[in-house]
Amino acid sequence: MKHILKLLLWLPIVATAQDKIEGMVMEANTENKHIGLAGANVYWMDSQIGTITKDNGTFTIPYTSEYNKLIISFVGFQSDTLTINEPKMVHHWLRPSNQLDEVVVEKERDAVQKAYFSPQNVVTVNSAELLKAACCNLSESFETNPAIDVNFNDALTGTKQIQMLGLTSPYLLITQENIPMVRGASQAFGLTFTPGTWVESIQITKGAGSVVNGYESISGQINTELQKPLTDTPIFANGYANLNGRLELNTHLNTKLSDKWSTGLYIHGNRRDIEVDNNDDGFLDNPLANQINIMNRWQYQNPETGWVSFLNVRYLNDEKQIGQEDFNPDTDRFTTNAWGSEIDTKRFDGSLKLGYVFPNLPYQSFGFQASFSNHQQDSYYGFNVYNIDHTSIYSNLLFNSIIDNTKNKFKAGLTFAYDGYDELVNAQNFERVDRSAGAFFEYAYTNLEKLSLTAGLRVDTHNRLGNFVTPRLHVRYTPWEKGSLRGSFGIGRRAANIFAENQKLFASSRTIQLQDNGGPVYGFDPEKAINYGVSFLQGFTLFERPGNFSVDFYRTDFDNQIVVDWENPLEVTFSNLDGKSYANSLQVELNHELLPRFEVRTAYKFYDVKTDYQSGRLQKPLQARHRFFTNLGYTTEPTENGSQWRFDYTFNALGEQRLPDTSSNPIDLQLGDFSEGYSLMNAQVTKVFSKKFEVYLGGENLTNFRQDNPVLGSQDPFGTNFDTTIVYAPIFGRMVYAGFRFKS
Repeated sequence: MKHILKLLLWLPIVATAQDKIEGMVMEANTENKHIGLAGANVYWMDSQIGTITKDNGTFTIPYTSEYNKLIISFVGFQSDTLTINEPKMVHHWLRPSNQLDEVVVEKERDAVQKAYFSPQNVVTVNSAELLKAACCNLSESFETNPAIDVNFNDALTGTKQIQMLGLTSPYLLITQENIPMVRGASQAFGLTFTPGTWVESIQITKGAGSVVNGYESISGQINTELQKPLTDTPIFANGYANLNGRLELNTHLNTKLSDKWSTGLYIHGNRRDIEVDNNDDGFLDNPLANQINIMNRWQYQNPETGWVSFLNVRYLNDEKQIGQEDFNPDTDRFTTNAWGSEIDTKRFDGSLKLGYVFPNLPYQSFGFQASFSNHQQDSYYGFNVYNIDHTSIYSNLLFNSIIDNTKNKFKAGLTFAYDGYDELVNAQNFERVDRSAGAFFEYAYTNLEKLSLTAGLRVDTHNRLGNFVTPRLHVRYTPWEKGSLRGSFGIGRRAANIFAENQKLFASSRTIQLQDNGGPVYGFDPEKAINYGVSFLQGFTLFERPGNFSVDFYRTDFDNQIVVDWENPLEVTFSNLDGKSYANSLQVELNHELLPRFEVRTAYKFYDVKTDYQSGRLQKPLQARHRFFTNLGYTTEPTENGSQWRFDYTFNALGEQRLPDTSSNPIDLQLGDFSEGYSLMNAQVTKVFSKKFEVYLGGENLTNFRQDNPVLGSQDPFGTNFDTTIVYAPIFGRMVYAGFRFKS
């Protein structure tokens, strides 16, 4: 009986052992001595499940039959891929990278990865996906991914606006390495300030994000991971030119200073000085522009002590000139000689990240994030003046650990944020200071077989939003093999920066009406919304090749919103929501590798976005209810020296869009109730000559579709009917580009 009891006591331990792989990673030597490597990366291929080895080289990682390729890597050593079909002990020796007597073949990570086991609906886009298009900056990095919609912002600046779940980018939390980045003064043009080549990967989270990153996320979060000096190539150069006169050059210069320190200098410049007016309305289709963007990045990594840190310092100067072709700023500024605009932005920002992992407790760590930015924009649009100076300070202190075992993890921390705004809107000055402090706790339960959840709670105090609580919940359930069912719920709040987020209104003759109620932000109450939704992801193998199918539905209900009403063509009105405002989003997506190295990605999206305006409940203007997306990608088998061809094609079809009411305009300036539907085609061909050099040739809007009459009242830009804000399609027509990439 005693032996039976002892056996019963051991059964839970044995069962737990079956759910994990344990082992040791060592440095290869002629005697096969057990010299453990501390800080080596151990992770399952095509997953986000991984760990690092302890100071003696040992590790433990969860096991699931979903994956059987275990990758082991360490800086200065060759990475190895092991085939693991059952839980077992693993002892593996890594060879230094200068020993070339063995060749290890690895499968490249998918360009777009969907997480099966994460409670959050996360899509990871890596650098391979970004190479499928010109991807000159972050706003142009989503053309080949259906999770994000890319729309045209106005008829003059050439700026593209992104949307998720039917809501514009201000309702997204846009972070850089999990530090809030594109917000406040940078909301209109901030995405164009991150060059595409600087981006290592992008994580797109649908639905309310984590409480760790703040309370502002409503429809989702976009996090950008930048290239790391330690892993980026020592020298990288990318040159780009298009037929619309845009020239661009990116260079990365990385140096490993020691075993622990690395630094990188990233320089970006772009210029457009050719005047293009393809639709003959007298206005430039794209701005004349000049930008210089310099970042210095430092990385410190010491696996022996557990310390990791990053330091970034960046300076940006961006200049744009828009308006009529014959506008000369030196002689025509603030005159009726010609209508024109200049937008000059100077920005300095820096960030610091410190991390400490307890060497003997790899599941326990401290983290500290801090950032500072000063954003100065001086601009005028005809006779309208808009200047903004925004100083921001942010800090976040985190602690990560477990409760009892690694299935029960938690994060806790403190956040402080400061934002100082000084705005000049024509002759009126708006100044304010926003301060907030908060504490958060997030619990995560992970069971790879069936259930995972993340539940978080924030408590914040804000000098304008008051004291409030922010709950977030994400749940994932696996009903069967390769199936992932998710649900999410969360509340978000934000202080809307009504002028910075709607700068296009200044490029019109509309008068600005503020129907405030005495609230704390521009006289308005802060915005608050609830976001909830469900999603399902199913992986499959068809014709011995992988694929996945997903469907998701999300709804956002606004408790309060700053309603921007464009329904009177002579004015734009800001008011607090009086009634209802909601956004329903449905997306169905199918991805499959039809043939070896030939991938197909296709999606359908439906949006039902309505708000109670002064004239009643209306569908959101300039929002297509139906969207279709297809991306085809094919790569040839690489040769021994890395030579190959890459072909990419993207098709977007947009249904009709409701247009703001223009019925009171003169007949020749009336647009009707809805726009026509249209489709766009982009394609790119890349020739890789070697692992060091490649060239690419591509085109956007290959069918040359253009919106008719995008500038209303273009013949009289100083008249009462001048308006550049009603844009639903491309302005500049077909665009052909070419470029090269070099790395050493």
